[in-house]
Parts: sequence; C-alpha cells; structure tokens
Amino acid sequence: MERRIREHPSAILLVCQLAAVLLYPFLNDAPVGRTVLGVTSMLVVGLALWAVRRTPALNVVAFSLGLPALVLTVLETATGRNDIVLVLSAVFHAPFYFYVAVGLIRYLFHDTHVSADEFFAVGAAFTVVAWGFCYVFMGIEAALPHSFAGLGSSTDPQTWFDLLFLSFTTLTNTGLSDIVPVGGHARSAVMLEQFTGVMYLGLLLARIIAMASDRNRDR
Repeated sequence: MERRIREHPSAILLVCQLAAVLLYPFLNDAPVGRTVLGVTSMLVVGLALWAVRRTPALNVVAFSLGLPALVLTVLETATGRNDIVLVLSAVFHAPFYFYVAVGLIRYLFHDTHVSADEFFAVGAAFTVVAWGFCYVFMGIEAALPHSFAGLGSSTDPQTWFDLLFLSFTTLTNTGLSDIVPVGGHARSAVMLEQFTGVMYLGLLLARIIAMASDRNRDR
C-alpha cells in the first residue's frame, strides 16, 4: 500500500477530490459527513505533498498550515456557521491548498519525462487550486456578508459547495452561472482566479512545447 502511494500520490489526490465533489451533495445535510470528507481530503492532500516533495522546508510549511486547518474543519461543524471560525478556516485552508498546488506544479516541471503520476498531477493541481479559491470566497463571504449572490436566494449566505461550484466554473472560464460576485473584494478574487486559470493553461502549453522541442533537439 505504501509503495502504491509513493508511486501514484497525485492520482490518489485527484480521486479523493473528485470523490468529494460527487459525495458532498449526499452529505450536505449531515454535519458529521461534511467533517469526515473535509478531514479526509486534507489528510490526502498532505500525504500527496509529502510523497511528491519530501523536503524539511516543505514539511514545515505544510504542517504549519495543514494542522490548524484540520482543527478548524472540525470546529466548523461543532460551532455551526460561525463567521469568525469560517474566516480563520479560510486563512489556513486557502494558503495550504495553494502551497500544495505550487508543489504539484514544481513536480510537473522537474524533468523532461512525463510519468503516469505526473499526468494525474495535472488534474490534481487544478482541483487543489479550485479548493483554495473556494476557501478564499468563503472567507470573503463570512467577513463581508452578501458578497456573493445566487439567483434563487440572493439574501441567503452561499454554502461551501455553492462557492466550490463557483470556483470550478471560474477557474475553467466557463462562466459564472447562477452565482455571481457582487462585492468589490469578491469580484477581485474572482478576477484573480480567472487569471490563474488562463495562466495555468498557458504553463501547460509552454511545458508541452518545451518538451517537444527538447525531443526534436535530441533527435
């Protein structure tokens, strides 16, 4: 089991994130279920980062952000929709996920050969960035209520899953759909995610072109 994790950590991370997307609606009304999904996702993200980039500096940063995020994930359920807890959760969750994304991208660019796990890392890095911006949105919504509006219930605060949906649609540049940013800070965060999505695609294309050029040069 440990050998498989070492060989395909990005695949495990990607499967975990996508499984959470599919399972969350079934557990939307079950606080314990949401906590289990959140903690499991965090543990798998940390494990994937450890397997991909096992250096003391990365471990220190990952644990410094990840452990408080795990605790706050549980507190979110224990305290209900407490704005202070949600803001603190966003403060730790968002940097943690972005840090993992940086580690995965470095992993993708560390050599000129693409392994099976590096292929999965492309998708894993994308989902991790989407998770990170979701927590940015959650922190903004908790600190500045009604920063995001839904067409069906514009006066109700957006749920975590609603904001994750917004994050995915924004990062893929497919449109904002039925949830839109109405506050200035919310719109700034959405614009940053749109820019990130375009740059991520540009990095992948540049990587593919560079690898093709290296292979032609070797021939």
